[in-house]
Amino acid sequence: MTALIRYTFATVLHTQRYLAPLLLFMGLMGVLTVNGSGPLPPAYASSAGALFVCSTWLTIALMSLDAPPQRAIVVITAGGGSLTVLLAVIGTALLSCLVLMVFGLFFPLWMGDYVVTTTDLLLGLEAQLTCALVGIAIGVLCSKPVFRRQGYALVAALALVMGALLAKGMPPVNRLFTLMATTPDAAKLLAPTGAMLAISAVILAVFTAVTQFVAGRRE
Repeated sequence: MTALIRYTFATVLHTQRYLAPLLLFMGLMGVLTVNGSGPLPPAYASSAGALFVCSTWLTIALMSLDAPPQRAIVVITAGGGSLTVLLAVIGTALLSCLVLMVFGLFFPLWMGDYVVTTTDLLLGLEAQLTCALVGIAIGVLCSKPVFRRQGYALVAALALVMGALLAKGMPPVNRLFTLMATTPDAAKLLAPTGAMLAISAVILAVFTAVTQFVAGRRE
């Protein structure tokens, strides 16, 4: 697994497919969190939203790094089957998002005027991890192993992202943003945000299982 993650990291760095989602994340952070003040939860909701979009795009890019013949070679070489390769891609995406989470936690503090507490930082971490897991789940599902045509994958990804963002009261993403926008006290948000994080982990597990099932049938 470690070797596969290193291979995926090296490939995405060589192809530079990380640049577009990374620039999008930086741009959204700059627009949404610069010169902010007041309670931190709304600012961390903005950084979590930026990471949600970025993680979806990044995961789709990671899932499409290899052409089908090269992917077959990687699966055989890995020795653990296509599931091992899929989990390595998810691990690579998650590690990349963890790096971006650090930036998402401290950039608003650097550019804004906030009074920060440990509870605020924990809430920001929970919110960003929740959105990262859902974004990775959408990216895994809307990928080449499931959609052979890139246009269909793009439409499906846009539909799922927009649905997660805009469907009123829909957990975990829209519900999380609604809570963080209307409740300034971070301590009161830790428990419901933890529940949203658990839901996002279940979504990732389900989408991974569906992707593996479809890919296994086609292989």
